[in-house]
Amino acid sequence: MPPRIRGGSCQPQLLLNFLEPLPSSSLSPSAALAIPLHRPTASSSSSSSSSSQCSRAFSTTPAPQASRLRRKFKEWCENNAPLFREPNEGGRTNYVSRILKTSDFNDVTPDQPFPNNPHFRSEKVLSERAREKIWETVMEKGMPLKAVSAQYHVDMRRVAAVVRMKQIEKRWERENKPMALPYARAIVDMLPRANLTIHEKPFESINDIHVHSYTTQQLFVPASESREFTRADAAKAFGDRILPPDAKMRIPELVEMEKEIAGGMDPHTARAGFVKRAAQSEHDFAAKQKARLQAAEARRTRVDTGRFEFRFEKFNAEDVGPTGRSRSAVGWRYGMPLMDRKRGAVKIPTSVE
Repeated sequence: MPPRIRGGSCQPQLLLNFLEPLPSSSLSPSAALAIPLHRPTASSSSSSSSSSQCSRAFSTTPAPQASRLRRKFKEWCENNAPLFREPNEGGRTNYVSRILKTSDFNDVTPDQPFPNNPHFRSEKVLSERAREKIWETVMEKGMPLKAVSAQYHVDMRRVAAVVRMKQIEKRWERENKPMALPYARAIVDMLPRANLTIHEKPFESINDIHVHSYTTQQLFVPASESREFTRADAAKAFGDRILPPDAKMRIPELVEMEKEIAGGMDPHTARAGFVKRAAQSEHDFAAKQKARLQAAEARRTRVDTGRFEFRFEKFNAEDVGPTGRSRSAVGWRYGMPLMDRKRGAVKIPTSVE
């Protein structure tokens, strides 16, 4: 902070004595006064004690020099700034690891944005060309989502999200709505990108299954030597509600295609059968969802008053469960209070199920 002016005898008018006007040739609208280069001597300051108090308020300590690390950082920025000013072409990253190969005696990889954090890796994102390719395959060629996921090695949920976002983007283009395209391109250019070409590695795993906690324990199930113990039998040994891996896969039709190829069927014929089965499964799922929505709408009565719309639905009081906290009950979300603040209630579990 600037030094404070001590002494009550120091008046603002006395400060003007130490300021002199600039020459006429150097006057500017922003500066009309300047501090003189000379300092008052002892003889001149003895004439007035108040003026000497004012002169001692200004510090004469020279400005500190920049530290060695600061000078090295400035030199590094001047020498390497042009390398990081623009992103690289072809989906390559432009991180500091481009020129910094080691950090804290550890090797730095090109997909490591922070050299001192070896546990963080920058994952690839779909490029604009890849997203457009997925949209054309689904919307123009009519391929099912499962087939597109298997063809480009992109998760089926990501394929559906890409199609929905591209639909919104194209609708906004038709409606001439403003979009932040420069910002989106700048963000994508700074990340590693995947174009979904044949020569690239698979983008992500598409058939990962959820590992149930019941299946992490070790069991010993006796079985005869002549019995064929399948994955369905193993799932049943862990519990009646545990599904086998074939049923928990997001694209179970791929298993059937691989079985057909292993049985001697032509790969092109097996793939055509896979696409047909995938399209049929998606059609059945859409029909099931439509029937569920129609059934829910049939149970609902709408009363439109002009300003509000009231919706009434029949409810069975026997569906609330033995404790009244069933997920299908109304009070589970609205009217049923919790027992956390009730006095005398046991709030700790009394049994493990």
